[in-house]
Amino acid sequence: MSLLRLTGLALVVMLSACAGTDDENLTSEQQLYEAIQRSLLASQWDTAIERLHRIEADYPFGRFAEQAQLELIYAYYESNQPDAAISAADRFIRLQPTHEKVDYAYYMRGLAAFTQSQGVIERFMPTDITQRDPGAARESFSYFQQLTDRFPNSQYSWDASQRMIYLRNVLARYELHVASYYFTRGAYVAALNRGKYVLENFPSAPAVPDALATIVQAYHLLGMEDLAQHNLDLLKLNFPEYPELDETGNLRLADNRGANTRSLINQVTFGLLDRPEPAGFDTRLEGNIERNWDLSAPAPR
Repeated sequence: MSLLRLTGLALVVMLSACAGTDDENLTSEQQLYEAIQRSLLASQWDTAIERLHRIEADYPFGRFAEQAQLELIYAYYESNQPDAAISAADRFIRLQPTHEKVDYAYYMRGLAAFTQSQGVIERFMPTDITQRDPGAARESFSYFQQLTDRFPNSQYSWDASQRMIYLRNVLARYELHVASYYFTRGAYVAALNRGKYVLENFPSAPAVPDALATIVQAYHLLGMEDLAQHNLDLLKLNFPEYPELDETGNLRLADNRGANTRSLINQVTFGLLDRPEPAGFDTRLEGNIERNWDLSAPAPR
């Protein structure tokens, strides 16, 4: 073994020994908590998590026990462990339902699920989040709603409500992506039901005019022209500037919208390039859904 490698190994052993000695010297709750704060400030999340678990085990009724539980949620979130952060928040809410800072646990639970809904790729590449599995988005919306319902005056409620608007729009648009898929499969009743779901559950979402257009097209393809015309009238009345209306006020329908043709380039690039004509309606303006959210979390204080 070379001298350089031996030196590096010795350095690692020395650092590990020093770290172990430091923790062994933390013989009081105060010392341990101060060490936790140093770890958090230095973004040493794994060390902070280990020490937070220790303070909870060694001093379960100490003066810093409850604050440490909140900081554990924060440390898990910042270390990109959203499932663990949600579990820690659930535990705090269950054990400390009347704590003065329990709203923070509600907020962090929603924020952790919100991070999951974004996904790793979406944080760095401009992909369409509305085509992702909406499970985490629904969960995040539910958690934020619990916060705003129970603590409307919380310092975290405004941010939660803004994220809920975003999530509502994402969920509504997802339903229309599913409707578009059903069109490609000739499942017109299923597409119709997705459009109706948007109207019933997300009546203020920007996707509503596209949902109405989806309903019109589904009825048209089902041969139910009276119902198609009725919903077309609603579309023209409420959204007269809708881009898919032609000069005569009719919706641009096409019986071949169900064609599911994808070029080789589209398949090789996993749908990123040379996209085929959509089977449904998507008249979003640039940036209507997409938004670069600040995913940093406030430290519990």
